[in-house]
Amino acid sequence: MDDMDNYLQYVGGPTGAIALTGVAAASAYYLATRPASESPLFPLDEQTILEKEGPDQIHVSRFSKDAKDGKFVSYLTEDCQTLYQTFRHGAYESNNGQCLGWRDSLSSPYQWMNYNEALLRAKNFGSGLLALGLEPGQKTFVCIYSQNRPEWVLCEQGCYDYSLILVPLYDTLGPDACAFIVNQTESTVVVVEDDKKVNLLLDKAPKNLKKLIVIKPLRPATVQRAKNRGIDIHSFEEVEKLGASKGFPEVPPKPSDICTICYTSGTTGNPKGVMLTHKNVLACIVCVNMQLGEHKPRVGDVMISFLPLAHMLERACENSMFYVGGSVGYYSGDIKELTNDLKALKPTVMPAVPRLLNRVYDKIQNEISSSPIKRMLFRMALNSKEAEIRRGVIRRNSLWDKLVFRKVQEAFGGRLRLMVVGSAPLAGNVLTFVRCALGCIVVEGYGQTECVAAVTLTIQGDYMVEHVGPPIGCACIKLVDVPEMEYYAANQQGEVCIKGSCVFQGYYRDPERTMQTIDSQGWHHTGDIGQWLSNGTLKIIDRKKHIFKLSQGEYIVPEKIENIYINSQYVEQVFVHGESLKSCIVAIVVPDVETIKAWASANNIPGTLTVLCNNPEVKHLILSDMISLGKDAGLKSFEQVKDIYLHPDPFSIQNQLLTPTFKSRRPQIRSYFKPQLDDMYKMLD
Repeated sequence: MDDMDNYLQYVGGPTGAIALTGVAAASAYYLATRPASESPLFPLDEQTILEKEGPDQIHVSRFSKDAKDGKFVSYLTEDCQTLYQTFRHGAYESNNGQCLGWRDSLSSPYQWMNYNEALLRAKNFGSGLLALGLEPGQKTFVCIYSQNRPEWVLCEQGCYDYSLILVPLYDTLGPDACAFIVNQTESTVVVVEDDKKVNLLLDKAPKNLKKLIVIKPLRPATVQRAKNRGIDIHSFEEVEKLGASKGFPEVPPKPSDICTICYTSGTTGNPKGVMLTHKNVLACIVCVNMQLGEHKPRVGDVMISFLPLAHMLERACENSMFYVGGSVGYYSGDIKELTNDLKALKPTVMPAVPRLLNRVYDKIQNEISSSPIKRMLFRMALNSKEAEIRRGVIRRNSLWDKLVFRKVQEAFGGRLRLMVVGSAPLAGNVLTFVRCALGCIVVEGYGQTECVAAVTLTIQGDYMVEHVGPPIGCACIKLVDVPEMEYYAANQQGEVCIKGSCVFQGYYRDPERTMQTIDSQGWHHTGDIGQWLSNGTLKIIDRKKHIFKLSQGEYIVPEKIENIYINSQYVEQVFVHGESLKSCIVAIVVPDVETIKAWASANNIPGTLTVLCNNPEVKHLILSDMISLGKDAGLKSFEQVKDIYLHPDPFSIQNQLLTPTFKSRRPQIRSYFKPQLDDMYKMLD
């Protein structure tokens, strides 16, 4: 904000009149030279094609008019139908340009591996896997447990060279889930980043795990610990050299081959392995690029990689870059140093999640809160830039960019032209701020791992917020009645169901849960509740089965948490609540009358239950006991409530907060206690 301070001194000093004249002149210059607006890809008031009237109300993309005949976009050219082929296409398009970037320290510049070197090293690594005893083809699974780095992609492409199936592991799964995945896929080999992750795997290592390929050196004690369990250790470099010496011929995959099994822990029980083919992933990539129009990735673009590669959003974004011959630079591994990485890399393309953008917005609000004049200038800048966006003008060279938003833009490297936001909903005011402050295209998508990544995406020129755009060309969408929650397709509301070339093949070795998710007509039931807006865009308004995401992308299953907290002797009823724009959860608690009164009497605390519910000591007692029970049950930090509201009257059929079968009527409870829930979040903010 130094520029803003300088500006304030400039207009407030003795030469203020001259300064204001300068501002007027600059305004006149702007009016004379303002850039031309850009037209949207299609009319903003009619962004989808309604394929079928009646109860189904199936909506299809304007890029997939043949979807009514069951034909969806899967690829653009015959020679690029797998991720094996698209990587080679990118190498050709870039003329062997920069492919994978990294830095050895926060003070060093990015260094680059070109496409041909990446192709060679990936082939050598894949050949090395075969030299270690793996068989080429679809019966072989290779797990990888690592942060984003060039070796991740070398491993991925090495697997594709021999039609192997890549299975990512990640920290938030926990050691038990990681062991389950390695065991279910019968993987004998896991590629692991460092000593810490090796030890986490060894804690629960299944018997089928025979080899670890490590990217970073291990401590001797860790090597010995692996050997004691009958597990061989190989370095990544060693496997590359072994593969180069063997030179096994490649076994390229077919479009229908599985390229990855991406496990998701979005529900209770063991994680589900989402089976995705090369065709699935490529369909998503090409259709997102179609929806981006002229703003799609291209040769010369540089993307920052910091979202987990174990999830499909980041994976799809990177493969999209490789397809067009773009470059991907990896962050240093410490999210606290992301700004440092951004300034060093200067990316032009960036995938992002709401949690990061919320932090940027909050920081700016804190910086201007101390000065009424700063707030006024910020509001003027925001209003001016928003007015430009409404006219279809996207830029970062206006007077307000130089005066107010320059520091924000420089914090992101100063060259961003495209940002894709996903994982969780983004608040409208934050989205508008980001579009204005960064002066680049910011699109928001909606999707699930089961559909690769995005199935809807906003288009350039649509400045409206709090919707996720129309369907992309590889999918059609319909809404299905959810009568128990009073959502009906006839009212343009219901469960979002998806069909198309991006829909997954099922859950690995789990036909029961596959049948629960994909119906007999091929529709994937997402569990999300959507609403069609009048312009053909989709808005996500609720979650069926009451599973929701927090702002950082973590899933919350409230019933699981409630079943743990209800074991507290002080709790009679509990309702756990969270919001996709918040990073934590809260709860409404009905205390157990007899237990609380007995405790209050023993501690000489007078009052009725209503009075006791407002007593801080009572609240602390109950919340502490709930948190203790949660820890004992293995709840993660984000699954623990951060605040509670004590309510003296039980949920009942009479007050319409329980069903006739005594189940919580969640939408009604949420509506009934909205003031209290809002107050808790205000206090936590």
